[in-house]
Amino acid sequence: MQHPLTLLATLGTATAALGACAPAGEVSEGRGQPVYEGIQTILLDDDLVSFTVAMRGAKDQSDVEAYGRCAAAQYALDRGYGFARQVRTIVKKEGGVWYGDAVYLISSGLPEGLRTIDAEVAVTECAELGIPGQ
Repeated sequence: MQHPLTLLATLGTATAALGACAPAGEVSEGRGQPVYEGIQTILLDDDLVSFTVAMRGAKDQSDVEAYGRCAAAQYALDRGYGFARQVRTIVKKEGGVWYGDAVYLISSGLPEGLRTIDAEVAVTECAELGIPGQ
């Protein structure tokens, strides 16, 4: 049988070691900083483009939709177009990664529809929010 002081010293050392591994304070499940993991672009037709985006730290699907919108706006500007119109966006979450599959129509003139984007304005807003478009 171990001496009571030896047992107490061993228990104290083990407790201190475990305490060093645990973060101080309360642990919360809150949202961290968004991590933008990349954009895949596929030209479906002359003016129809698919964007697949991936990110971590999104608060909800609106963050993923914004990432896709920024990708579409930057793409439109890079190709000399001024506008884009969202056709559809599908968002899903697998583990800690959010994925967006968005399709946009890009055009030089303002397209018809409710979900239109002025590419220059959108790229400026995206930069202010820290959302990459490329």
